[in-house]
Amino acid sequence: MDWTDRLRLRNLQMLLSLARTGNMSHSADELHTTQPGLSKWLKELEEDVGLPLFERRARGIRPTIYGEALVDHARRIVAHLDKARDDMAVMRAGGAGIVTLGIAGASSVDTVVPMAVLRVLENLPTVHVSIEENAVETLREKLSSGQLDIVVGRTGIDFQNPDIRSEILYVEPIHIVARINHPVFKIKKPTWEQISGYGWALWAKGTPVRTAFDLAIAESGKNLPGNFVESNSATLNTSLLTGSNLIGVASHRPALRLNRMQILGIIDFPLSVVGSVTMYWREDAVARSAVRAALDGLRQAVVGTGKGGEEIHVRDGAIST
Repeated sequence: MDWTDRLRLRNLQMLLSLARTGNMSHSADELHTTQPGLSKWLKELEEDVGLPLFERRARGIRPTIYGEALVDHARRIVAHLDKARDDMAVMRAGGAGIVTLGIAGASSVDTVVPMAVLRVLENLPTVHVSIEENAVETLREKLSSGQLDIVVGRTGIDFQNPDIRSEILYVEPIHIVARINHPVFKIKKPTWEQISGYGWALWAKGTPVRTAFDLAIAESGKNLPGNFVESNSATLNTSLLTGSNLIGVASHRPALRLNRMQILGIIDFPLSVVGSVTMYWREDAVARSAVRAALDGLRQAVVGTGKGGEEIHVRDGAIST
């Protein structure tokens, strides 16, 4: 009998607990079992697999490279089973299934995801949509493990996973912004020196807007302002800008929306680069109607709200102007 035939969900949970706690005693308490029993099971599993899965140390245990590989497989299997459980629960209650989306960075203040969700609900009124806002690194791990179905974030995230597909949603300019009654708006055509003299509230490194801004500064031969706060929180960045004389950067859609709401103004200092946002999804999740509907909803939402600028288009996944 193949050793995988003897594995049960309980065994996978035991494996994940050991990797998480790094302590046999703690895992035994967590799993409501005995330490000798857990140790015996792990020893038998290693004998079945034929490889050392954990290193025993004075202060605990740690997965070997073989253990890390098996833990990764276990994490994916458990995530898929959790998704199956949640999907069946929604369907049992008369729903059309569940779809989980992750959003990161500037995409969290864009209107595309909310509009996409509304379109999904129009097509599948009984679908259950779960949205998580988090750091790119966390979303990348959750999509790879199957805990998320779709992620919307900056272009170029390296998933190192052949099962992940991607599609550029839109490309758009970025703008320098400040609160509506900021002193800079009294200057008809502000220079970089005048703008950079204020403190700045910037998106964290790695976000689409920050990447584009850093590139624009580098290409123009100017220096990044020395006094700045950086954050990947849309709420915090907006609060900093509206409550002070700090200056910030925003992508086209959020900048226009906040401008129409009389929250932020767009400073007349064009930047020479654009930012782009991409949706990523698991290929094996497309078989579910709720996931297909969400992907279509994102595409339709982008078409419905425009690509972000008349001169910028995306065709067949390529950027053109």
